[in-house]
Amino acid sequence: MSEKAPGTTLPEGIRCSDAEREQVRAALYAAAGEGRLTMDEVEERLGRLERLRYRHELAAVIADLPAPEPNAPRGWQQILTAARTAFAADLAVLGGRTPESTPGRRRLLIIVTVLVGLLIVAGLVAAAVHGFGTDGFEGHGPDAIEHGHGS
Repeated sequence: MSEKAPGTTLPEGIRCSDAEREQVRAALYAAAGEGRLTMDEVEERLGRLERLRYRHELAAVIADLPAPEPNAPRGWQQILTAARTAFAADLAVLGGRTPESTPGRRRLLIIVTVLVGLLIVAGLVAAAVHGFGTDGFEGHGPDAIEHGHGS
């Protein structure tokens, strides 16, 4: 390495932080989730990532991957955006505005899912009305207060 005056560094000689490594790690996981990298490739790059010390070396680990979109949602926003998109697509299929890739199958799946959800809600409402306790229906009659079951 060449001698430099004290206090001066080369731009590529700047050490990377744990947060910068974490950004690269997240980009690798995202690329694996998109099918751009296999798990073996991700493991190999993660191993290499832990040995790197300088910022310019980090860029080499993800140089062959596309840059993330600047306005792409992150964290829970990404999950909520995906759920919202899927819900809108399901509504479009149910409304007949969008053709199905496998006619009838997606519509049936949506209807079954909605019915199961309604049954769960009905069960919770019935349990709330009749009580969740072990005393069943006996403790909820008009004379429950007289027998010490009420408040």
